[in-house]
Amino acid sequence: MSNNIQRIEKELEPLLKKLNQHKLYSNLKTIEDVKIFMEQHVFAVWDFMSLLKALQNKLTCTNVPWTPVKNPATARFINEIVLGEETDVNEFGEPKSHYEMYIDAMHQVGANTNQINQFVNNISEGNSIEVSAKVAHVNTETLKFIDFTFSVIKTEKPHLIASAFTFGREDVIPDMFFQIINQSETKNKSYSKLTYYLERHIELDGDEHGPLSLKMIEELCGNDANKWEDVKNVAIQAIKQRIALWDSIANLIETNTLVEA
Repeated sequence: MSNNIQRIEKELEPLLKKLNQHKLYSNLKTIEDVKIFMEQHVFAVWDFMSLLKALQNKLTCTNVPWTPVKNPATARFINEIVLGEETDVNEFGEPKSHYEMYIDAMHQVGANTNQINQFVNNISEGNSIEVSAKVAHVNTETLKFIDFTFSVIKTEKPHLIASAFTFGREDVIPDMFFQIINQSETKNKSYSKLTYYLERHIELDGDEHGPLSLKMIEELCGNDANKWEDVKNVAIQAIKQRIALWDSIANLIETNTLVEA
């Protein structure tokens, strides 16, 4: 790992500590809490794919006629990640994106997918994110998270997009999920799809996508000090956005708990 990567990771430590010790995790006590979490987090699962496709558009050739790319090593990194994220295999060996797997897991858990479906359907019909979010009544704080993602994409600078992609997508702590799932599963109820999604995500991110993403950052920045500074600043902003999203979801869970009480 390069000195630049180590420097950035060192600088991110306080923010990552805040994220990893977030009250959201201790608020996740029941399947109802998990449902609320998933109904908001699914938007982050969705917009992650746009970061990935933006990188694919910038770092591989998606044009016709085809021409060779400047950096085949970086293009390969991206194509490998796309393969795993957009066309992974589910527990039955069927090709599915991680977003679709997450939606399947939401159905099995009993989370409401109407909002995310309405939002994505509006996007697919050619409407803007703003219009689609308004129609689907997307939570204000969740929309702020999406807006940040697309503000980075709109820069059209691969090193900035790669920074949000690599450093800004700190995974949810899975142990808490596994504990809730194990406690809630009975002979009549299984949450196998969420378990599979989490396990697959950990496997790919830890063993493959994480190291590939860091190599991609190194390739894109090289010895350019300004780019490394840009990468650090976007990484800081991205993690702050994730913390703000966690704050919002934690508040939704707390409000719901009070109503139920």
